[in-house]
Formats: sequence, structure tokens, C-alpha cells
Amino acid sequence: MDYFIELFFSGLSRGAIYALIALGYTMVYGIIGLINFAHGEIYMIGAFTSFIVATILSILGLPLLAIVVLTGLAAVVWSASYGYTIEKIAYQPLRHAPRLSALISAIGMSMFLQNYVLLAQTSDFLPFPSLIPDFHFMEPVAHIVGSTDLVILFTTTVAMIVLTVLVKYTKIGKAMRATAQDRTMAMLVGINVNRVISATFIIGSSLAAIGGLLIASHIGQINFYIGFLAGIKAFTAAVLGGIGSIPGAVLGSIVLGLTESFATGYVSSDYEDVFAFSLLVLILIFKPSGLLGKSDTQKV
Repeated sequence: MDYFIELFFSGLSRGAIYALIALGYTMVYGIIGLINFAHGEIYMIGAFTSFIVATILSILGLPLLAIVVLTGLAAVVWSASYGYTIEKIAYQPLRHAPRLSALISAIGMSMFLQNYVLLAQTSDFLPFPSLIPDFHFMEPVAHIVGSTDLVILFTTTVAMIVLTVLVKYTKIGKAMRATAQDRTMAMLVGINVNRVISATFIIGSSLAAIGGLLIASHIGQINFYIGFLAGIKAFTAAVLGGIGSIPGAVLGSIVLGLTESFATGYVSSDYEDVFAFSLLVLILIFKPSGLLGKSDTQKV
């Protein structure tokens, strides 16, 4: 039973990280109908930014809490600026072009960012400093649930609550929902659609940066390729839950994380991806719109 619970919380932690990234995919798709394949690299840049800032602050001898807070803020700001810049350079000029053009631009931006970090840093794995201490109150269950797992789940839950409140009750959230429903009508009633789209990229990039910081501290190492793998898994989770649906992205991420964790624990880590993508195929066969996605109806 202890092993089952350990795998369960490990799967929840995976799913929580996937959710932070998948929300960026699903929000952008919901607003402009684009799959931002460079989003995984934003997650990777958040991890590298966290590594650089945390290392510098550790050398300066700052307290651990100050290091965590300042590292998180730096990662969020830097990644958000990348997300904003990518939208302006790679996507906005192609907003009225065929979707294939925007898709090619997204893939090109992903490859550019990968190689940019490869050249600017290194191809080797870099040891990430441990930013999350062992909590004393968790000693009785430390063999089942780690401190980093608890922090990941807590941080992700808070981020989801904040995002839900922002989308449902704030002015920019209402503008985002209006733009997602009908961009032309949103423009006609005075909504600045360009600003809404930029805000969506900034929010998604900020969430990805938080995920990069958390997973880097959890695993203890990073390299330039982590964004591609995590991005593919998060995109899979978004499709699994229903692309364009925020609750669907979270649910799909949790289901994918648990599937991978139990497959690794009870079968073999070699079949982790096989089980994950097999589950995706099965769900899409019986429910093509995803777990919580809505089928588009077209009038003829």
C-alpha cells in the first residue's frame, strides 16, 4: 500500500507540472486557435533562469527563503518577457495567414530557442541547487511523499485558483473569454484583442516558468532539451483533457501523470510513454474532443 501511495503522489506531482505547462497551450489555442510549440522552451528558459539566479544568490549568501522568492520572480518575469516577444515576432505578423504558416513559425521558434540555449549554456546536464528543504513535520511520511512533491502540489493548486479567479472575475479575464468566443465581435465592442492575446502569452509563460523552477528543484538537474520532452507531454495532456478547456488541461495532466507513474512502477519505465500515448489514442477514439472538450458544431 505504501508503494501504491508513493506512486500516486509521484503521479500527482508529474501531473501538476504538466498542468502548469498545458495551461499555456490550451489558453493560447482557446484565444487564437494556435498550437504554440515553442511553449516547452519557455518552460526550459524558466528553469535555466532559475538556475542562474539561484546560483548567484547562493554565492552572495542570501537566506534560502529570499533565494526562492527572488529566483521565482526572476524566472517568471524573464519567461513572460520571452513569451511576449515570441508572440510579437513569430505569431502576430502571421495572425491572418494560413494556419500552416503559424505552425511552421512555432516549430521554427522552438528549434531556435533550443539551439540558442545550447550555444549560450551547454549540452551537458547542469546540477540544480536544492531550493526546497526537508520539512520536519513530514518525517513520518518522508518515504512516501517528499517535501518537493508537497510544494509542487501546493504551488500548482494556488496557481490554478488564481488563474480561475483571474479568468472568471477580472476585466482582462472577461476580455479573454470574449475574444475566445468571437474575436471579431470582441473587437467591435471595444476590446483590445492584441493586448488580450499578449496577456494570454504572458500568463501562460509565467505558469511554465513556475513549473520549470519546481521540476528543476525536484529532479536536481537541467539541460537544454527538457523543454521539448515536457512540452510534448503537456501538449498531450491538453489534448487528452480537451484542447481549449482550462479544467480539461488540468484533468488531462493529472490523468497522464498518474498513468505514467503507475506504468513505471508496476510495469517498466521503458513503457512509460507507450502507456501514456496509448491512453490518449483510446480516449480520442471514443471521445475525439477530449475528456472535457466540447465538439464544434457547424451550420450548413
